[in-house]
Amino acid sequence: MAAAKAKSISKSDIIKTLVEETQLTKKQVVSVLDSLSGLVAKNVGKKGPGVIALPGLVKIKVVNKPAQPARKGVMVLGQLRDLPAKPASKKVRVLPLKALKDMVK
Repeated sequence: MAAAKAKSISKSDIIKTLVEETQLTKKQVVSVLDSLSGLVAKNVGKKGPGVIALPGLVKIKVVNKPAQPARKGVMVLGQLRDLPAKPASKKVRVLPLKALKDMVK
């Protein structure tokens, strides 16, 4: 039987680790994380530039996907099918930066 896969670190474990390493109080660490998530939301939101980079970790950007028209008679899995139209949408993309890629090696 295969070994159990390791679980991801929880939010409370992240906060506890940051409290121990930075000598800040738990309230201050939670405040910093909330401020960071608010900053990301502000930058990728409707009125923001649509992109933010967390230095050394990731770049978060919004990609506008155009509308796709309906198509008739498309070969899907060996059968002709009609594909419905898809409205325009916005997708969030998270791209790793070089420092994060180097951490994984």
